[in-house]
Amino acid sequence: MNFLRGVMGGQPAGPQQSGAETIQKLCDRVASSTLLEDRRDAVRALKSLSKKYRLEVGTQAMGHLIHVLQTDSSDSEIIGYALDTLYNVISNDEEEEQDESEEENSQKEAEDLGSQLTDALINEQENITLILRLLEEFDFHVRWPGVKLITALLKKRCGPVQGIILVSPMGVSRLMDLLADSREIIRNDALLLLQQLTKGNAAIQKIVAFENAFERLLDIISEEGSSDGGIVVEDCLLLLLSLLKNNSSNQNFYKEGSYVQRMKPWFEVRDDNSGWSAQKVTNLHRMLQLVRVMVSPVNSPGAISSCQKAMHHCGLLQQLCAILMATGVPADILTETINTVSEVIRGSQDNQDYFASVNAPSNPPRPAIVVLLMSMVNERQPFVLRCAVLYCFQSFLYRNHKGQEEVVSTLLPSTIEASSITAGQLLCGGLFSSDSLSNWCAAVALSHALLDNPAQKEQLLRVQLATSAGTPPISLLQQCTNILSQGSKVQTRVGLLILLCSWISSCPIAVTHFLHNHQNVSYLTGQISENQGEDERLVQGLCALLLGICICYNDNSLENHTKEKLKQLIEKRIGKENFVEKLSFISKQEQYSRAAHQPQPTGPTPEHMLFDHQFTKLVKELEGVVTKSVYKSSEEERKEEEVKKTLEQHDSIMTQYKELIREQDAQINELKEQVVSLSSQSEQMKRTVAQQVLQIQQHRDQHSILKLKLEKGSQQAGGQGEEAQMNGLQREELSRLREELQELRGRSARLEAELADRNAIITSLNSERAQTVNGLENNAETLKELEALRSRVASQSTQISQLQAEKQDLLKTAAQSAKETVDPAGSDLQSLLTAQTQESERLKEEVRRLAESGAGAERQLASANSSVAVLEAERARLQEELTESRKEQDDLLMLLADQDQKITTLRNRLKALGEPIEDEDDLDSQDQGDDDDDEPDDD
Repeated sequence: MNFLRGVMGGQPAGPQQSGAETIQKLCDRVASSTLLEDRRDAVRALKSLSKKYRLEVGTQAMGHLIHVLQTDSSDSEIIGYALDTLYNVISNDEEEEQDESEEENSQKEAEDLGSQLTDALINEQENITLILRLLEEFDFHVRWPGVKLITALLKKRCGPVQGIILVSPMGVSRLMDLLADSREIIRNDALLLLQQLTKGNAAIQKIVAFENAFERLLDIISEEGSSDGGIVVEDCLLLLLSLLKNNSSNQNFYKEGSYVQRMKPWFEVRDDNSGWSAQKVTNLHRMLQLVRVMVSPVNSPGAISSCQKAMHHCGLLQQLCAILMATGVPADILTETINTVSEVIRGSQDNQDYFASVNAPSNPPRPAIVVLLMSMVNERQPFVLRCAVLYCFQSFLYRNHKGQEEVVSTLLPSTIEASSITAGQLLCGGLFSSDSLSNWCAAVALSHALLDNPAQKEQLLRVQLATSAGTPPISLLQQCTNILSQGSKVQTRVGLLILLCSWISSCPIAVTHFLHNHQNVSYLTGQISENQGEDERLVQGLCALLLGICICYNDNSLENHTKEKLKQLIEKRIGKENFVEKLSFISKQEQYSRAAHQPQPTGPTPEHMLFDHQFTKLVKELEGVVTKSVYKSSEEERKEEEVKKTLEQHDSIMTQYKELIREQDAQINELKEQVVSLSSQSEQMKRTVAQQVLQIQQHRDQHSILKLKLEKGSQQAGGQGEEAQMNGLQREELSRLREELQELRGRSARLEAELADRNAIITSLNSERAQTVNGLENNAETLKELEALRSRVASQSTQISQLQAEKQDLLKTAAQSAKETVDPAGSDLQSLLTAQTQESERLKEEVRRLAESGAGAERQLASANSSVAVLEAERARLQEELTESRKEQDDLLMLLADQDQKITTLRNRLKALGEPIEDEDDLDSQDQGDDDDDEPDDD
C-alpha cells in the first residue's frame, strides 16, 4: 500500500523511479496479488498513468487488464477501472497543451499508437465478445466505460470490429439495448456507438433496423423536442441517415412501417417564430436530408414513386411548401428545402400538379414557381439558392408534359397578360440579361420545357419578341442566334448552345427555321474552324454538335442547306477529322463528368456552371450519330433512305394486314360463338324430338289398352238393348278418339316438314358461304400471316361439319320416330332422309373448300348473322308447334282418362244388372285376337 501511495502522489523515499518501472511494478502487483483490494488499487493506479504513459501501459498492462476482465467480473469497480484504462490507451485525448507543429506530430503519433494498440486488442476476437458481455451489466461504472471503449475501437478499426460484433452471439442486440437505458449519458453515447457501428455495413444496418431502431429513434426525437431539440436530436438523425442511405431494404421497411408520416411534425413552422438557433438550423438541415434520402434519384423508380405518394398523402409535401413560402427562414434551410421539394415532386404527376397550385402569400397571390424563378434570375441572390431553384424547376418539368405546355404557353402572344408576371417572361428576361449565370440558368430551364416534347418545340417557334420600339418583332430563335453571334461570355454562349441543341434535335421544322438564316451556318463553321484558346474549346464542341444536329434532322427542304451540302461544307472548310475532334471536346470537360453524375446542378463557383444533367444524356446519344452522319457518303445515305422508306412501307403494309387479321380473328370468334349457340340449339331440339317420340309411343300404348278394354265391354253387352246402345256410343267415342289420334299423327308429320324446311335454310346458308369462298379465293395470298387465319377457318369448318352431322342424326331420329308412329308416311320420310344425306355430303365438300380459303370473314359474318336470325325464328315457331302439340296430347290423355272412367262405369252397371263379368286379365287375353282383327281397320 505504501508503494501505491508513492505512485499516487506521495513523496517516496530514495531515488525517483521511471514511469516504465512504475508501470511494470503495478502490472506485477495486478498479476500476483491475491487480495482483490490490492488488484483494484493497482488497476486504479494504471488508469491514472494511462493517459501520460499510453505506450508503456498499453504494451505492458493490456494482457493483465484483459485477465482482470475475465476473472474479476463480479467486482464492478475494478472492471470499470480496467475498461477506462483500455479506453485511455486506445484513444488519443491529450490534455497537455502543445504548439501547433508539435501538436500535429503528436497527433499523428498518437493515432498510429492507438491503431497499433487496437490491433493488439482485437487480435483475439474473444476480447471484443468479453467487452460486449460486460455491457449487460447495468452498473454505470461498467456500462459507460464499455460503451466508450467499443466506440473508440470502431473509430480506429471499423471494419474488423464490425465483423467481430456481427458474428458475436447477440452482439448487435446488446448494443441496441443501450438505447433503452434510462441514463441519458449512456443513451447518448450509445447513439454515437451505433453511428460508428452502422457506417458502411449494410448487414449491420438491416439488423439494427429490425431491432426496432426506427421506432426508438423517432421516439427520442419527439421526446427531445424535434427540430427545437439539442444535439441528441442531431445524433438520432445522423444514425437514421446512416441506416437509410443507399440501403433499399431499410428504406422500404421505413416506408411500410408508416414512419414517413411521423416526419410531418418536424416541419411545422409556427407563426410565433422567435428565431432560429444554430442547433435548430442543423437539426432541420438533417431532417431535410433524411427526406431526400427516401426520394433520391439514385433509388429505384418504384421506391421513389411510393415514397412520393406517401409524402403527398400524409401532408409532408404541403409542410415543405409552407416552409418555402414562409418568411424569416434562414437561407441555407430555404435552399435545402427547395432541393428537398425538387426531389419529392420529380417525376410524380400528382405532386407536380400540387406544386403548380401552390401560391405565395402575396397580394395579389403569385404561383410559387414564379416566385422561385424571380430568385433564380436575380443576381443578388446566393449562388446555391439559384442552383436550387433551377433544380426545382427542372424537377417540376421532368416527365410533365402538362407543365411543359403551361410554361411554353406563357410565351405565346395569345396568352400574355400585361398585368401579371409569368414564368415565360421571367425566363426570357433571364435569357437576355447582363448576368451570365442568369443567361445560363434561364436557357437550361427553357430547354427542360422542350425535353422529349416535339409539340412544344414547334410551339416555341411561334414566340415573337419586341426588341425595341419601332422595330418589328423577331422570333425567339433568331434572338438567341443574334446574341450568340455577338461574342458574349462563355457561360452565356454555352447556355444558348445547350438551348438550341435541345430545341432543334428531333425536330426537322426547327432545323429548317434555324438554317433559313444563312448567317447561322457561317457562324458555326467559323467557330469550329478557328484555333482558339482552352476556354473556347467547349464552345467549339457545342457548335460542332449543333451543326451535326442540323445534318441529322435535316429534311432537305432548303435547297442551299441540304444534308449533302452541309457535309461538303464541313469537309471543305473544317475537315471531317477536325470536326469530330472538336465534337469530342464536350465529353472531355470536367464539368461534363460532374453534371453527368447527378441531376442536381452544382458547382464550386458560378463560373463552373456549364453543363446540365439532361443535356449530357443528349450529348451521349447524339455524339455517335453525328459522327456517323458526317462520314457517311451521299450514296450510303440514299440507300439508307430507300431502305428506311421500304421498311416504313413494309411496316405500314404489315400494320394494315395485322389490323385486318385482328378484325377477321374477331369475326371468326363471333362465328365460333354462333356455332356453339347453334350446337346448343340443335342439342335442345334433339332432346325435344326425343321427348315427343316418347310421348307418342306412350299415347299409342294407352290407345291399345283402351281399345282392348272397349272391345271386351262390347262383347259382354251384345245381347241387351241398353248395353247395345251404350256400346254404340262407345264405338262413336272410339272413332272420335281415333280421328284425334290421326290428327296428332298429321301434326307430327308437319313437324317433320318444319325440320326439313330448317335444313333447307341451313343448306341455303352454306350455299352462300360457297359463293363467298369462290369470290374470296382470288384475293390476297401474298402474306404468310394469313396461314394462321386459314387454320382457324379450317377449325371453324370442322365445327360446322360436326353440327351438320348432329343435324343428320337428329333427322334420322325424327324420321325413325315418325316411321314408327305413322307407317304410311314412312316411305316419304325415308326419301327425305336420303335427300338430306346427299345434301349433307355436298355440304361437307363445300366446307372442305371453305377450309382452303383464308379471307372473307366479313361476308361470312353477315351471312351467319342472317342465318342465325332465320334459324332463331324457325326455332321459335317450332317451339310454339311443340307447345301446341303437348297441349293437344294432354287433352287427348284427359279424353282417354274419361273414356276409361266410362268403361269402368259400364262394367259396374253390368255387374249391377247381374251380367257375368270376367276378370280383366282373361278379358285382355280373350280380346287380343279381336284387336288383331281390328288393326287393319285402324290403319
